[in-house]
Parts: sequence; C-alpha cells; structure tokens
Amino acid sequence: MNDRVFSDGEFEHYRRQFVLPRFGLEAQEKLKKARVLVVGSGGLGSPLLLYLAAAGVGQIGIVDFDQVDASNLHRQVIFDSAQIGEPKVLAAKKRLEQINPFIQIRTYEERLTAANAMNLVSQYDVVADGTDNFPTRYLVNDACVLAGKPNVYGSVYQFEGQVAVFNYRDKAGTIGPNYRDIYPSPPPAGLVPNCAESGILGVLPGIIGSMQALEVIKILTGIGEVLSGKMALFDALAFSSRVFVVKRRPDNPLNGDRPVQKGLIDYEAFCGIGQPSGIKGISVEKYRELELGAEPYQLIDVRESYEYQRVNMGGVSLPLSQLEEAVGKIDRDKKVIVHCEKGSRSQRAIALLEKKHGFSNLINLEGGIDAYLAKYPAT
Repeated sequence: MNDRVFSDGEFEHYRRQFVLPRFGLEAQEKLKKARVLVVGSGGLGSPLLLYLAAAGVGQIGIVDFDQVDASNLHRQVIFDSAQIGEPKVLAAKKRLEQINPFIQIRTYEERLTAANAMNLVSQYDVVADGTDNFPTRYLVNDACVLAGKPNVYGSVYQFEGQVAVFNYRDKAGTIGPNYRDIYPSPPPAGLVPNCAESGILGVLPGIIGSMQALEVIKILTGIGEVLSGKMALFDALAFSSRVFVVKRRPDNPLNGDRPVQKGLIDYEAFCGIGQPSGIKGISVEKYRELELGAEPYQLIDVRESYEYQRVNMGGVSLPLSQLEEAVGKIDRDKKVIVHCEKGSRSQRAIALLEKKHGFSNLINLEGGIDAYLAKYPAT
C-alpha cells in the first residue's frame, strides 16, 4: 500500500478509520476509488449522503428533481431553512463539500426514469435507494439487476423501517435476491399512503438511512457480512428489530428460471399510477358551480384534524384514519363531494366507502383543496 495515496488533510480527516482493525489504509483506499449513486436526497438520502461523504467515498452522485421545502426539515437534516426553495441536489452538494472537501459530488437535477436510469446506474459501483414511491423503487431495482449493480434499499413508514441489500454478488460469484423476489408486484395504486399523508417520525429515516450507509461501506470495503438474502425490520416505538431470510424466486421476471423482462418498462403503468380508478370525479370549476348553486350536497374533508384546522373549505371533517367510525355522518340521499389535499386520500376514502358500506353517491374533488385554493384563493 502506498501511503502517498492520501494527502495530509485526508490523513487527518480519516484518522479514526485508519486505526480500525480490519479497515485501515486498504479499506479507506477502496472507499476513495468508489463511486456511489444515491437516488433521492430526502429523509433516507440525507443520512446516506452525510455519512458516505464523511467516510470518504470518492465520488457520489445525487439524483433528485425536487426543491427544499419547509416540511422537509424535521427529517432531511442535510438541509437548513436558508436553503428553502433551492434545488435539493445543489443544496446537498454544498453541504457535503463542506463536510469533506476531498471527494467529488456529481448532481443530476432530474427525475430518474426508464429513459435515463441505465445510463446513470452503469456509471457507479453501488446504488443506494432513498426513494419513497413504488414506481421508482421498481425502476431502481430493475436497472440495478440489468446493469449488474448492488442496490442498497431502505424504506420507512411512520415508526417502522426496512433495510436490505439486493442483487449483491458475493465472493463466490452468487447473486443474491432482489426487490422483486420479495414484492413481485406493487400494491394497488393509492393503497399505501406516503409520509405526507401518514406522517413520519423525523429520527426514523436517520436511523434507516444510516444503516443503508453502513451496508454501502461494507460492500465497497469487503468488511463484515453484507445484508444480502435478508431484510432487516426496525420498530422504533418498541426499539426492536428482526431479520428474515429472503430467497430468490424462480418466477422473477428479471433473473428467474425463465426471464421475460429484458429491459426497463413503464413503471407508472406497472404500479397503476394514472390509470382510470372507476371513481367519479368533479373538477374544481364544476364544484365551484355546485357551491354557488342551489342544489343540496355534502362536503367531506378526509384530511387529518391538524390539516383541517390550518385551512379548510368548510366541509365536515372526517379523517380517513377514523372514517369507518363516522359512516353514519355521511349522507346517502344527496351528492357527497369528498376531498383531501390533492385527491389521492379522498379516492381511497371513496373506494373504501363504496366497497364496504355500499355508497353510490360519492364524488372525488379532483386535485383536492390545493387545486381549489389555487383556482379560487380568496374563498
């Protein structure tokens, strides 16, 4: 090992890792030569990026099309309030360069899609998935499998998190399972709420994202046992964890016994996003006419109570989480307009009420209260 690989500044920065047994100069040099792509710089991406940069991963790519929002700051600790409105990739790059000036940060201010995923993924040694939606999770997984790259996966929901390493080739050359071996198909569109709808304890993505960073470092340096063929589950409230075994499925469409998928697909369609829901809808313009007219109707707001208290359209507050306890408050003999923030929760509410309680008079406000107030802000 040539000690001159590292500058004096790097020796100071990585001093505590240099003295680690089974790590030292050799592992640190592997990190310096490594390239890691982090998809998403939000709740999971924040700790991932912070610890990979601090540890000395030589080149880090960040893919994110979003901007910093005030609602991000309780969990996306890579950002601060002065950066609200800035592109996340640029705000993150600035912070990482302050933490470690000895590494290179590449930014991609764009959405990861089937059109660009293979090109981006193929440039890196490891991909870390910090996304929060099913289409992108399947896209990241499939691109990694097709490109032969390990995928360090994490997800969080309210007080619980998951971590796994997918498509990892071990020292014997055996490739481990991937995301489709656990989840062959996505849940019905809208069934699983996002963190904006269900909430998230701010510290949880910090824990899960740090676990992802640990797995990335283990893959790159060869130390320890990689979490391949397993999934770790963490319950923050009970402070408990368990690990279960994941096996490859023979019917995996990418690399099972008879692969049928040779390239990337339309993941929005695959996950049922944007597909006809069968639920009746009304535009904000048509609702405005109804609001100003004489026809009787009922307006139901299925957002949570704190959202209703902040701003509302005067409807009856029946949060989706408590909806079945309040079915008796919903009219059956007139039009009932159901709304939420953007229209997805209200669709789920209508589907539930129609399927389980036989309603046939429910109409979804398309775009929700956001679309309504954007069109009629003085109301």
